[in-house]
Amino acid sequence: MVAPEQPDRVLVVDDDPGIRGLLESALTFAGFEVEVAADIPQALERVQARLPDVIVLDVMLPGGTGFDVVSMLRSRSIGVPVLFLTARDSVEDRVRGLQLGGDDYVVKPFSVVEIGARLEALLRRARGTAVPAGSALTFHDLSLDPKRHEVRRGERPVRLSPTEFKLLHLLITHPGQVLSKTQILEAVWQYDFGGDSVVVERFISNLRRKVDDGEVPLIHTVRGVGYALRHEP
Repeated sequence: MVAPEQPDRVLVVDDDPGIRGLLESALTFAGFEVEVAADIPQALERVQARLPDVIVLDVMLPGGTGFDVVSMLRSRSIGVPVLFLTARDSVEDRVRGLQLGGDDYVVKPFSVVEIGARLEALLRRARGTAVPAGSALTFHDLSLDPKRHEVRRGERPVRLSPTEFKLLHLLITHPGQVLSKTQILEAVWQYDFGGDSVVVERFISNLRRKVDDGEVPLIHTVRGVGYALRHEP
């Protein structure tokens, strides 16, 4: 007899009991197994007791922020996907969250249907769309090794999050080709963000900061079209 498939586990971290209850009910109805936490100590306790498959994490929490939680998780090499909940006008929150290793964000007020769809997309990407192992790839003085999950610019090592690594892998396997934001969203996130392409811009900005810092720029914007990996001496 084939054992029934276990539901994906979601940890919802939010200090607002109304939001916790809403997400717990909606995500349970959608087929997830849901745990909740109201603050940072509870969140870390839940993660330590049983690692979730994905986390929904509010930015503003008692005694700290969701950024603190992600920083602690990533420092312990816990790569569980994280979906941030942010205020509508907090662009800085979105940028910082993605830079720290978050995978996506939803602004408040939000749709629970959208939350469920984005969680499904994050889980698909985390499980089924990892960068395929293969020989190291090079472009100019940039190298990417899928087997070792290593990136170097010349002799300088470049530390990337899993999402940044996947984005750079997409660019380096299409050298010189201009990739639109839509193509990048479909390839890296496997989700139609409904025109919200800011996430691509933020991750491209992160890559530039890490890959091109102090070097001849390789990651270029083609205004109105997309992005390309090019060497323009």
